[in-house]
Amino acid sequence: MLVDHFPLLGLRLTTPRLELRLPFPEELAALADVAAGGIHAPDTMPFMVPWTDRPPAEVARGVVQHHWETLGRWTPDDWQLDFTVFHAGEVVGQQDLGARDLAVLRQVSTGSWLGMRHHGQGIGTEMRAAVLHLAFAGLGADEALSSAFADSRASAAVSRKLGYQDNGVARRVVRGAMTTEQRMRLTRTEWERHATIPVTIEGLPPCLPMFGAPA
Repeated sequence: MLVDHFPLLGLRLTTPRLELRLPFPEELAALADVAAGGIHAPDTMPFMVPWTDRPPAEVARGVVQHHWETLGRWTPDDWQLDFTVFHAGEVVGQQDLGARDLAVLRQVSTGSWLGMRHHGQGIGTEMRAAVLHLAFAGLGADEALSSAFADSRASAAVSRKLGYQDNGVARRVVRGAMTTEQRMRLTRTEWERHATIPVTIEGLPPCLPMFGAPA
C-alpha cells in the first residue's frame, strides 16, 4: 500500500470538532475550491506572498501545486506538512506545521488559512491546537513560532489564547507597501499551561523518521 512507502498518509489528528490529515485527490480539489471562494477580506493581505490576489482559478491551481510541491521536496531536515482541515466531514481550510533541523533546534512554525464562511467559529484555534499537540507531545519540540501582520487580529488572538508571547517585530513589504509583522513564540511550559483542547494522534510512529524528530 502507498502508506507503507509514505507513512504521512496515515497520520491523523482529531479534536472534539475537527479532523486534520492529508487529503485524497477529490478532497484536495475541495480544498482548492474553498481557497478560490475566498479566505480573507479583499482589502487585507495576511500572507507574505499575496497568492490570493490571483484570479480564483489560479488560486485553486496554486493550492494543488503547493500541496504536491511540499510533499515532493520533503526531507527530515526541512519539511512542511500541510494538513487539510475537516469540520463535520467538510473541508474548511488548511493548517501547516513545519521545521528545519528539528532534532537540533526543537523548534517548529505554523501557518493556516480558513474559508471565509468558517471564520468566527473557533475553528482556527482548534486546528492550531491540534498541530501544537503534535509538535510538543508527538515530536518533542521545545518551542513554536508564529507571526501575524498588524491587521491580522484574528490570527494574533488565536496565538495569545494558546499561550504565545510577543517575540519582536519586523518590517515587511506586502503589495508594495510596508507592513509590520508581529512575531510570537510559544514555549513548552506555556503550551502545557494553555493546552485545554483534547487532541488524539493516530499513525505517528512510522512517520517519526520522516520528521527528523529528536530521539
